[in-house]
Amino acid sequence: MRFRRVRSIPLLAVVAALTACGGRAADSTLIRESFDSGDTYSRTVPGAPGQACEAARRTLLSQGYAIARAGDDAVEGNKNFQPKDDEHEQLVLRISCAPRGDQALVFVSAVQDRYALKKSPTSASVGVGALGSVSLPFGSNDDSLVKVASSTVQDASFYRRFFERLQQYLPAAAVPEPAPAAAPAPAAAVEATPATVVSDTPASLH
Repeated sequence: MRFRRVRSIPLLAVVAALTACGGRAADSTLIRESFDSGDTYSRTVPGAPGQACEAARRTLLSQGYAIARAGDDAVEGNKNFQPKDDEHEQLVLRISCAPRGDQALVFVSAVQDRYALKKSPTSASVGVGALGSVSLPFGSNDDSLVKVASSTVQDASFYRRFFERLQQYLPAAAVPEPAPAAAPAPAAAVEATPATVVSDTPASLH
């Protein structure tokens, strides 16, 4: 009886193959996220953290946001949108204020949540004699909003406009005024020298 010789596959090759397959699945947005040195989500502003957070609160109020939380170190506000009859969007801004020397470091992050209207038809039992009861759907619906997406806003211009608006609500004492232009030096005063009067009249002879 002849036996076939089966080659054994090295375990390392199997692990490498599985790792390659898992690598494709792991190549997601989380892996591609980079902690760069940009200042999209933060700015250093003059004043104390409490003043910066108060300015952030007023910035949100000026744009129609509802304030959910406000303090000396954090502010949170939200604003609702309805682009379509069956769609709803909510923008949530979270601001944190921290000391940085004699200034304040302000962090802001905006999250956009999207909701869709889901209709659930209600049913009721209807008696049909000997057949018993049959559950039939009626026209009334129990409508509910279901979250279908949530993402962090990454538009740099959005955050730039926020910080520009925040600067307008900082206390006047916290915002340094531009240095006045140097006044021109006064011209040197010329000392008046009494003029010598020369008389054309000859002196009297004695």
